[in-house]
Amino acid sequence: MSTPSIAANAYAALQRAAQGATKTNSSETGFGQMLQNVLGDLTNKGSQMDTKALAAANGKGDLIDVVTAVAETEVAVETLVSVRDRMIQSYEEIMRMPI
Repeated sequence: MSTPSIAANAYAALQRAAQGATKTNSSETGFGQMLQNVLGDLTNKGSQMDTKALAAANGKGDLIDVVTAVAETEVAVETLVSVRDRMIQSYEEIMRMPI
């Protein structure tokens, strides 16, 4: 279940990742670096969710933290899927262009 604040946080994280990719002076700046940042963030959110779920299962965690972590991970995955779908649409549109 996504809430507006969780969705806003996910989009803000995506924007920060995009800005970080354009500010980096390494040779791998750009869209690829932004995707790596977003995937890394998604991986971190997933491990945080797992850690909180295990703590709750052992009776040492808070159920609200688990639900929040699951919702944030869900929004991050939905955002990533949206970006992927848009990339595929763009690729298909480019392939339909006459040369």
